[in-house]
Amino acid sequence: MSGSPVLQMKNICKSFPGVKALDNVSLNIYSGESMALLGENGAGKSTLMKILSGVYTKDSGEMIFKSKPHTPKDPKDAMNKGIAIIHQELNLIPELTVAENIFIGREPVNAFLKVKYSQMNAEAKRYLEQLGEKTSPTAKVSSLSVGQAQMVEIAKALSMNAEVIIMDEPTDALTDVETENLYKVIRSLKAEGKALVYISHKLSEVFDVCDRATILRDGTFVDEKPVSELDEEKIIQLMVGRPISDRYPKCDCKAGDVVFTAEGLTNSRITDVSFSIRSGEVVGIAGLMGSGRSEVAKSIFGEMPLKKGKISLAGKELRINHPSEAIKNGISYVSEDRKQLGLIIGMTIKENITLPALKKFQTALSKISFGREEEVSKEYIDMMSIKTTGPSQRVVDLSGGNQQKVAIAKGLVTAPKVLILDEPTRGVDVGAKKEIYEQINLLKAKGMSIILISSEMPEVIGMSDRILVMSAGRIAGEVSGAEATQENIMKLAISNIKNAV
Repeated sequence: MSGSPVLQMKNICKSFPGVKALDNVSLNIYSGESMALLGENGAGKSTLMKILSGVYTKDSGEMIFKSKPHTPKDPKDAMNKGIAIIHQELNLIPELTVAENIFIGREPVNAFLKVKYSQMNAEAKRYLEQLGEKTSPTAKVSSLSVGQAQMVEIAKALSMNAEVIIMDEPTDALTDVETENLYKVIRSLKAEGKALVYISHKLSEVFDVCDRATILRDGTFVDEKPVSELDEEKIIQLMVGRPISDRYPKCDCKAGDVVFTAEGLTNSRITDVSFSIRSGEVVGIAGLMGSGRSEVAKSIFGEMPLKKGKISLAGKELRINHPSEAIKNGISYVSEDRKQLGLIIGMTIKENITLPALKKFQTALSKISFGREEEVSKEYIDMMSIKTTGPSQRVVDLSGGNQQKVAIAKGLVTAPKVLILDEPTRGVDVGAKKEIYEQINLLKAKGMSIILISSEMPEVIGMSDRILVMSAGRIAGEVSGAEATQENIMKLAISNIKNAV
C-alpha cells in the first residue's frame, strides 16, 4: 500500500426507479497505484465511477479527496478538482477535430479570446505521441476508427493532468500494439504518483497493470485485495459468488447439411472469400484487427456492396444489396458496435428487440399489436436472462452486458437461418459470457448456422467447430480440432501480411 488513500468512497448508496444500484459500497484509491475495479455487468462499477466523476449524485455515503469532502456538482467540477474519466462509451464530437475534442472547453486563447489553434494542435500531437498514436490532431473524429477514437479519449484525459484517472474498459477497441502503448503510459503515470482506477472484463489485464483489486457483486462491496494474492479463478469466484467451470461450454452437436455458401466474395476490403456452413455448426472467423473479419460479415449482410461473388442459402442464390434484404432472406447480423450500429439506446428494450420484425406484430388493420410486442420481448428477456425492470426500460439504462443481450435478442427475433455474431462478448463479464455461450449452444442444437467473429482467440477456439483465419482481406487457412491452437491461428493471421511486404 502507498500510505493513506488519496481518495475514499465510504458506504455509497444509489437507487434508480425499481433498482438499488449501489448498497453501502466503499472504495479506496491510492497515489502511485492502479486499482482494478471488478464485477459482473450490473455490479455497480460504472455507477460508482459516475458518482465519483459528478455524472450522478449519491443518495448517501461520503467521499473524501485529499482529506476534504468531495461533492462534485457535475463532471466539469470533478475535472477541475483533478478527477478525469475515460468512459467506455466514447464521449467525443464527431464533426470536431481530434485537437478540438481533446481540449474542448479548455482551448488555449490569446488576449482577444481567439483560440490559438497552432498551440492546441501541437499540444494535442504531444499527448497522442505519448500514446504512440500517429493520428493527425487536425483530423475529424468522424474519420477515425473506433480504436483511434478511443486513443483520443485517453489523450483527452491525459491532457487534464488529473490526479485521479478512471479508465472504463480502455482497451475494448484497441489493437495489441495500442494496448501495449497504453500500458507504458499507465506505468509512467503511476511513477508520477497518479492514482488510477482500471475497469476491465479482460482479467489478464488486471495482472498486467494493476496493483490491487476491489470486487463488487450486485451493487455491494465484496473484497479488496492485492493483485499478488489473486488469480483469475479467485477473481471470478469473488465476482459471481461461485466458481465457473468449463469457461467455453461447446456443444458437440452433429452438424447437418450445408445451409449457407459464399463463393469468391470480393470488394474493396475482402478478396475471393469462399466458405460454407452446415446447419447446427459454428464457424469461427479469426484474424488480427484490420484483417477483414467484420468486412466479411458486412458483405454478407448487405452493408458493404460486393464487386463479385455469390451467396446462397438453402440452395438458392441470393441478391443482397441492403441489410433489409438479408433479414428477409433469413440472415441476421449482431454488430461489434452495439452502441452505434446494433441498438437505438434511447429506445426501450421492447422497441429494440421487435424493430427488425415489426411486420410480425401487425394486426389485420396494419396497426402494431403492442400487447404481442410486450409478450415476445418478455420471452426474449427470459431467454437471454436480461437483468431489467421490464420491457419498457430504456436500453441506455442497462449495463453493457445486458445491452449486448438485447442486441443478440434483436438478431434472433426474425428467426434467422444464419446468425452472424461479431464480437458477441465484447465488454461482457465472465458470468454473462457463459450465458451467451450457452445460448449459442441452444441455437446450434436447434440447427441454426452461426458465424462467430472474435478477437479473443480462446473464445473462438473454445466455441467454434471450424475456424477460418483472415489475413489481409483473404482467408489464409482453416483449422479445426487439435490444429485449432493460438500458435497455428497466429501463423495464418500474419501469413498474407508477410507475403505482402
